[in-house]
Amino acid sequence: MKKEFLDIPKNMKAIEIKEFGKAENLKLCVRATPQITNNQILIKVSFAGVNRPDILQRQGNYKVPEDASDLPGLEVSGIVVEKKGSNSNFNVGDKVCALCHGGGYAEYVAVDEGHCMPIPNGYSLEEAACIPETFITVWNNLFMRGKLQKNEKVLIHGGASGIGTTAIQLAKHFGAKVYATAGSDKKCKAAEKIGATKCFNYKTTEFEKEINQLTNKEGVDVILDMVAGPYISRNLKCLSIDGRLVIIAVQGGIKDEVNFANIMIKRQTITGSTLRPQPSRKKTEYVNSLIKNAWVFLDSGKIKPIIQKKFLLSDASKAHKALEKGDHIGKFLMKVT
Repeated sequence: MKKEFLDIPKNMKAIEIKEFGKAENLKLCVRATPQITNNQILIKVSFAGVNRPDILQRQGNYKVPEDASDLPGLEVSGIVVEKKGSNSNFNVGDKVCALCHGGGYAEYVAVDEGHCMPIPNGYSLEEAACIPETFITVWNNLFMRGKLQKNEKVLIHGGASGIGTTAIQLAKHFGAKVYATAGSDKKCKAAEKIGATKCFNYKTTEFEKEINQLTNKEGVDVILDMVAGPYISRNLKCLSIDGRLVIIAVQGGIKDEVNFANIMIKRQTITGSTLRPQPSRKKTEYVNSLIKNAWVFLDSGKIKPIIQKKFLLSDASKAHKALEKGDHIGKFLMKVT
């Protein structure tokens, strides 16, 4: 155990939300370094992922659980500097990535041991920071909840986003036929390059008509949707018999009118989830399932996160603005230490 890993400062730099609203409300501050409890790990953060739930929290539209840090940040990579609990799979000095219950926008973060993952072979710390929130969201919803199987057809909305690029790669390597949507021809080409059979520019085409034409009106077996709103009825038009629609965000709104008779006739399922409010033990289940079933593709280098740009922690507001602008392909990260 090297001495430098034992020197934990009492205070750390972090990004806090001064008040709900615009990106400029993210401010660099000094906070007390977190104190870990039993079966927790303290990580010295190297990189933190930037995700849409962080934006919603900043805007005041994402309720923070009572037992969570008020600091934004749901995924990090870094080095273990302290642990409590004899059953830990990780040691002080290990490089890890982890799903955070908030608090990732900081030099140190305390996480449950079960929410930590090893760094895949050949992955850099910055690539590893793209895994926890993003890969677990995709794995839980597309494969565990959506039950996507080999040789099935799947439609992934937001195909150029961090979630979208991850979902396309995972679905492709598990043997599914992948379709996607994106907001420009450039993004569509990027989605097709990493595994989508066809990506539709939703600004110039009607994806439901295109899907039905390409599938002889059979539709797709699973849809991963982050839009909701008016997309729900459109999704159901190109969802197959026994198809599953999985909603993971509501960027297009929380309401739509649907024909329940058609849902009954076609035996369709509509489901969805959010990750952060779920119990710690459920998140540990998702972590273990991801490692057991998908880690081989990461260790072999067959699946790699796509990183659009890295920002400094002090430039958190710029990172949020870049994500809100929406013209990226892949993930935004912040370099912390």
